[in-house]
Amino acid sequence: MSIGLFYGSTNGNTKRIAEMIQAQYPGGVDLHKVHEDFDPETFDQYDAIILASPTYGQGSLQEDWADFIWEMDDIDLSGKKVALLGLGDQGEYPNSFADALLELYDKVHELGGEVVGAWPTGGYTFNQSKAVVKGAFVGLVLDVDRQAELTQERLARWLEQIRQEFAG
Repeated sequence: MSIGLFYGSTNGNTKRIAEMIQAQYPGGVDLHKVHEDFDPETFDQYDAIILASPTYGQGSLQEDWADFIWEMDDIDLSGKKVALLGLGDQGEYPNSFADALLELYDKVHELGGEVVGAWPTGGYTFNQSKAVVKGAFVGLVLDVDRQAELTQERLARWLEQIRQEFAG
């Protein structure tokens, strides 16, 4: 199964997590940094997709994604499983923690993709998040600022989870 991981990263945290996924995922993952001039047809070459973005400020999508997400409008994700990964800061932004993940979630649904990899909200301290749907985050959420010590464990568990969901 071919897997493409598409990420946006301003300060390097999301890129670092993407590289960790690439190193740890059995069978490998191809990394792609999205930007305004990125070719959205690259999605077509993968059986499964991972989309990764941090949330900025009061719930904004990372700037590379904000520029690129509209370029995706002509993509057909029907039949593709898509896992989502978001970074956020629950201490600094407890009222908009990882909100940007919902924009990716909505876009995947709009394009016909199936979102997999929902993640429990337990173990986080925040007031609200748009990324919580039906009681769980729509994908893995990491807080590398406040809970860096939990990143590796959460990532390993989530990668096993999506490996099974991608195959199922």
